[in-house]
Amino acid sequence: MTILFLISSEGYYGVENMLVALAMQLSRQGCRCVVGVFCNSHSPHTEVAEQAERQGLTVEIIACNGRWDWSAVTQIRSLLAKHDVHVLHAHGYKADLYALAAASRNRVPLLATSHNWPSKLLSMRAYAILDRLALRAFDKVIVVSDAVADILRRSGMAAKKVAMIPNGVDLDRFRSAVPKLRNEIGLAHNPVVGFVGRLVPDKGGALLVRAAQHVLTIHPNTTFVLVGEGPAHQEWKALAAELGIDKQVIFVGARDDMPEVYASFDMVVLPSLIEALPMCLLEAMAAGKPVIATRVGAVPGLVVDAQTGLLLEPGDVSALAQAILRLLENPDMACQLGENGRAHVARHFSAEVMAKSYIEMYEHVLVSCGDRTQKQAALEVN
Repeated sequence: MTILFLISSEGYYGVENMLVALAMQLSRQGCRCVVGVFCNSHSPHTEVAEQAERQGLTVEIIACNGRWDWSAVTQIRSLLAKHDVHVLHAHGYKADLYALAAASRNRVPLLATSHNWPSKLLSMRAYAILDRLALRAFDKVIVVSDAVADILRRSGMAAKKVAMIPNGVDLDRFRSAVPKLRNEIGLAHNPVVGFVGRLVPDKGGALLVRAAQHVLTIHPNTTFVLVGEGPAHQEWKALAAELGIDKQVIFVGARDDMPEVYASFDMVVLPSLIEALPMCLLEAMAAGKPVIATRVGAVPGLVVDAQTGLLLEPGDVSALAQAILRLLENPDMACQLGENGRAHVARHFSAEVMAKSYIEMYEHVLVSCGDRTQKQAALEVN
């Protein structure tokens, strides 16, 4: 079958990473995948398109001028015909809305993956509400955490339309990576604590910077490296300077060599206040790195405290600092957590398992939509 993915992106982060990993694994399992990426005139981020092309996937760029551009709907309809698409799979509120508009005429089965609606901004909350209304018209909505499923059900979506498929990661990418980033920033021997993700308040970066201040009073040779971009960048950087630790807290921006990035870390910390199932934790664990994370979203199913990582309550700076110190001072424990985490991801969160589950969902919506089309045609004849 042919799947057309749609995504409107602000960079290459967890959702984009998951989409590429899924498309690559689906291709290995016999599907034809087309990655449709919006090129928004106000913010033309097409990093996901570039990454998909590097992996040999078919990519289509959809020009979009403004929040609503009917010509983009026309472009999507053309892609449905051009590639003889069987299922239209949307990721994110903008892709959901455009997919619904494009598929209405073509009668193409619609599937969406709802990753999360974490932002507290009023404008984004309005989009989230509109998105939940639009998703009621989809044939199937995939979620990656119970929290997102609960939000959808409370918004009025039929429970039978919602299904859970955890994110998955391609383990092969992380098997032989070298510590390229560590070498670049000259940290041959210093302990390195890593953070990976969008630099937005919900990710808890300010908490990490404050915890770093305490850690550095005990282990001053530790370096904290934050990978990613986002609107909180300057705020977190200013906080590090205010606390007098800006030399030990390094912001390296977005990277496209993530296996080498994880290989450069001694541990990975994600102190999120809100999450679904973060790809950065899956990748860190696939790379065999010990992780520290917060008890939010689907994270407790991934990070089992003191077995596959350390799990904390969100917002607790003191506990975060103590957890980092615990791993710094117990390298054998850190190593064991990393190995346990890698095995856990291999068993339960591989891209192969994720892709097989999605194929089942695609087949389900194809059958359901085929039955519905036959019934509709019979009614029209009568």
